[in-house]
Amino acid sequence: MLVRAAAVLAVVLAVASGGGDGIAAAQEAEPGPAARAEAAVRDLIARLRGNRLPAGIVKSNGRIEATQVDVAAKYPGRLARVTVDEGDEVTAGQVVATITAPEYEAQLRGAQAQVLRAKQALAEAVALIAQRKSDVEFTRTDLERGRSLLAKGNIAQQAVDQRQNKADAAEAALRAATAQRDQAEFAIQVAEADVQRLQAILVDLVLVSPRSGRVQYRLARAGEVVAAGQRVLTILDLKDVYLTVYLPAEDAGKLALGDEARIVADPIPEYVIPATVSFVATEAQFTPKSVETAEERQKLMFRVKLQVDPDVLQKYHRQVKTGVRGIGFVRTSPKIPWPGDLAVKLPK
Repeated sequence: MLVRAAAVLAVVLAVASGGGDGIAAAQEAEPGPAARAEAAVRDLIARLRGNRLPAGIVKSNGRIEATQVDVAAKYPGRLARVTVDEGDEVTAGQVVATITAPEYEAQLRGAQAQVLRAKQALAEAVALIAQRKSDVEFTRTDLERGRSLLAKGNIAQQAVDQRQNKADAAEAALRAATAQRDQAEFAIQVAEADVQRLQAILVDLVLVSPRSGRVQYRLARAGEVVAAGQRVLTILDLKDVYLTVYLPAEDAGKLALGDEARIVADPIPEYVIPATVSFVATEAQFTPKSVETAEERQKLMFRVKLQVDPDVLQKYHRQVKTGVRGIGFVRTSPKIPWPGDLAVKLPK
């Protein structure tokens, strides 16, 4: 009886064990939605990186880049503050740093004082001219009166000559006062120009972003002394993003500026980014080692820039990352249709 019960128990355990294996096998045969999506992405990458592209569609590896703009000090001074940090987004004209230079401020005050001094000299010259004009009128009148008296014999020739000398001296003094006025006006212009120069320097000590974009590097800190021309920040222009690829002459020669292109970035292969051909090099060069095989390095290639659609950049500029590797696709003829895998697909 005990033997029979043991046999029954062994059959039950065997059935239970077999049923568990069947359930596990069924689970492996029917993957979940996440596993299916991952498998689809792997299959897409394999297709795009493989050689199964339609005739007329050319691909090449590359790296996503953006135009870099440096914000540098035009004049030396001490960096008082930097208002942004790496990763911050800035707009064109935004104040990003301030440099202090007390010596320029002192020079400006001195130049402004020179303007006031020159204006005072001009006022004195104008008053002196009025006085000299009065002297000229008096001496001329006195000379005419003396000549009239000389004609009547009521005055000696010597007295007339003295009046002539006084008239000549008065006119010379008037010319000197006029020259003094001109010199004062010139001094005002020089002093005002110096004031404008120093004001322009103080304006340039306030560093502003020349373009809208993202701060890529912060190269100086508040309190540091910066030299003329020293970089303080590097900004990425997120409206000028492109993928640089290299194509053989046979394919590059068939491209035209403005042709449609596609970009698939390695981190997000499920999306297809629209682009256009914005540049084709006029001279051939060897492709960099990082984007080609040793065999391909034996060939001369042409550099091609695939510019990302500006509307896409405006919408997804926060997701833009430079330095990301990807694949660029171009068509040797605009009549060739894009395959379904390269239809534009962007995040929602």
